[in-house]
Amino acid sequence: MKYRIIIEQDEDGAFVVECPSLPGCISQGRTRKEAIENIQDAIRGYLESLNKYGEPIPPPLMRKLLRLRFDKTAIRQAGLTPEEFNALL
Repeated sequence: MKYRIIIEQDEDGAFVVECPSLPGCISQGRTRKEAIENIQDAIRGYLESLNKYGEPIPPPLMRKLLRLRFDKTAIRQAGLTPEEFNALL
């Protein structure tokens, strides 16, 4: 399942990332890539916990709603490869 994430850089330079669809699902990393890896792990754990306790699982993003076009320069400036960007969608 794929969920929208928001990445921001804090005043100390760390990247903080959250998943708005999953309240309280927040992580961070020293780099953008590390932050993304950490939030992916946090999302998996969050969903496992919901499943374990019989809680409803929020629906994932529908890929067709995210048919935004980004040029390769913008993706590189975000510190991602095109493959990493697509994996987030």
